[in-house]
Amino acid sequence: MAKDAAKDAATKPAKKKEKKDSFGKRFTHFFKDLKSEVKKVVWPSKKQIKNNTLVVLSFMAIAAVFVWIIDFILSALVNLIFK
Repeated sequence: MAKDAAKDAATKPAKKKEKKDSFGKRFTHFFKDLKSEVKKVVWPSKKQIKNNTLVVLSFMAIAAVFVWIIDFILSALVNLIFK
């Protein structure tokens, strides 16, 4: 076992400490990468935005009505029990 560990240590290259870039270099590199990633984004059309907004608003309205109905029923039950 000791021989295997020695072989593994001998065959693996020594890790070199990487020199960190300056803050300014990292800062500019970040924004260059950001710009290239934003170019890859597929932006929705106005028609898609309108359609998706209408879908979200309609589901919110349906959920609100559903919660209102549940609240009304439960409030009525509590009033019947405690009166």
